[in-house]
Amino acid sequence: MSNKTKKKIGNTIFLVVLLGLTIWTVFKDQDITTIWECLKQISPLYLILGFVLVNLFVCSESVIIRYLFRTVGIHTPLINCIRYSFVGFFYSCITPSATGGQPMQIYYMQKQKIDIPTATIILMLVTIEYKFVLVFVGMALAIFGRDLIHTLTGEVQFFLYLGIGLNVFCVVLMSFLVFLPDTANFFITKGFALLKKIHLMKEKNNRSERLARSMELYKKASIFLSQNKMAIFHTTVLSFVQRFLLFSLTYLVYRALGLHGESAFTITILQAVISISVDMLPLPGGMGISERLYLLIFTPVFGSTLLTTTSLLVSRGFSYYILVIISGIISLIAHLTIREKHDTI
Repeated sequence: MSNKTKKKIGNTIFLVVLLGLTIWTVFKDQDITTIWECLKQISPLYLILGFVLVNLFVCSESVIIRYLFRTVGIHTPLINCIRYSFVGFFYSCITPSATGGQPMQIYYMQKQKIDIPTATIILMLVTIEYKFVLVFVGMALAIFGRDLIHTLTGEVQFFLYLGIGLNVFCVVLMSFLVFLPDTANFFITKGFALLKKIHLMKEKNNRSERLARSMELYKKASIFLSQNKMAIFHTTVLSFVQRFLLFSLTYLVYRALGLHGESAFTITILQAVISISVDMLPLPGGMGISERLYLLIFTPVFGSTLLTTTSLLVSRGFSYYILVIISGIISLIAHLTIREKHDTI
């Protein structure tokens, strides 16, 4: 059995165990029959709206990717970008710290003759903008939302500040790689030379030459993006819209349960707190900790453990579990249908 196969089996076992523990933690003190009766009272219209909302969230990324590709002169159909987005979502959800999404997106982009350096820098910029939204909301909350933060438990506050710190670090590091290509080139080239020197990598198939060509393409894409600041501004705005599509899902569920005491703004920001807190944690899709933080944050809002658990099933069910199934199916279709292109894009 190869190491790759062993790793896949290990990841699958970890995912299944984590899912089992999550389900047990959420339902261990709950009456499943009562929850089911509560779920049946939700109008199908709200369920349809929730389904549309989460799919719009993923598809919004495809609009951003296509926009940035066009900025650097790559014209690819929107349907391809939608497939890239669902592939990225699927592999991000099933790998720790969402590390598997971008490599798989790049893999399928490369199969369609989009060069790896350009694809890499575009996806890095998408990630920077995606995380910048969390940093912006988190910092705004830390500065202007002290009263709201003080209503949260100490555990929630800990994860919130940890999430803000980790996301700030990630945005700064990735911005460094995207917007300082010469410095990035220096470190990557020196790192490659060090790997060769300590015999962890061999010089074969003109690796040094191919690395130099790749870094040149990387530099050109970086410079071009830096010179098109409006493109970055527009896609950052789109990233805000994308994020808040998902954050607003919890308010939709709140209204679906017949509640109306809290404002849409408060519930949306509280959902953002969960995303900020778990985004950089080494858990697939933030599984386990997302559910725990949801119960801690929203039980006072929904007024009872029963309603909070019911809302968790719908909100988290749509925003993670159902999307994993949909994106998994689309990823399988992409794997079966995306073939190597022999013409240039």
